[in-house]
Amino acid sequence: MQITYYGHASFLVQTQGKKLLFDPFISPNELAGSIDVDAIKPDYILLSHGHQDHVADVERIYKTSQPQVISSFEVVSWFEEKGLDNYHPMNLGGEWQFDFGKLKMVNAVHSSSLPDGSHGGNPAGFVITNEEATFYYAGDTALTWDMKLIAEEFSLDFAFLPVGNNFTMGINDASVAAEFVKTKKVIGMHYDTFPYIKIDHDEARETFNKKGLELILMGIGETTNI
Repeated sequence: MQITYYGHASFLVQTQGKKLLFDPFISPNELAGSIDVDAIKPDYILLSHGHQDHVADVERIYKTSQPQVISSFEVVSWFEEKGLDNYHPMNLGGEWQFDFGKLKMVNAVHSSSLPDGSHGGNPAGFVITNEEATFYYAGDTALTWDMKLIAEEFSLDFAFLPVGNNFTMGINDASVAAEFVKTKKVIGMHYDTFPYIKIDHDEARETFNKKGLELILMGIGETTNI
């Protein structure tokens, strides 16, 4: 499974021969200026919720490859009105078997509205399971007791967790979240993009290390294999 980081909460996961792009906020992100958005060409775009810093590049990317957009009913309906006709609506607790694996939409504690102020449905996370790995993409969320349900149902190889604080959980709560979902490997997201969410990388890694956990903070444009 190959993972490329495009900044903020945007990752491209290549698995089962498919390219899954999560929460594309790339072109408006000054830190991601080196990324060629038009060259990404994913097969799927997965959106955890409707905020601008998670959906900004959806329409631009859709024009290059017409990927299927997976999100809440409200989010995909909003994009349908903009002319995007390849989509799959879901809601919390739902599962669906895609050609890249089984996806379950799980709870996230956050807010969700679309760039024009429209209702963005319920914020969510995703758990994806296939022959290569099982992983959890938390989206924007606070620490929540519901995360323990993920550990009861799935054996995670790794998780994407927000660590930037202020708008989501911070480092300390993210380390507890890793314990709740019972994974030793975490890829951090939703940090450094704005002054409110800048973190001390060394301190963050040490917080995880003290619990026997690994926190990976990828560089923008960096690719790694898990």
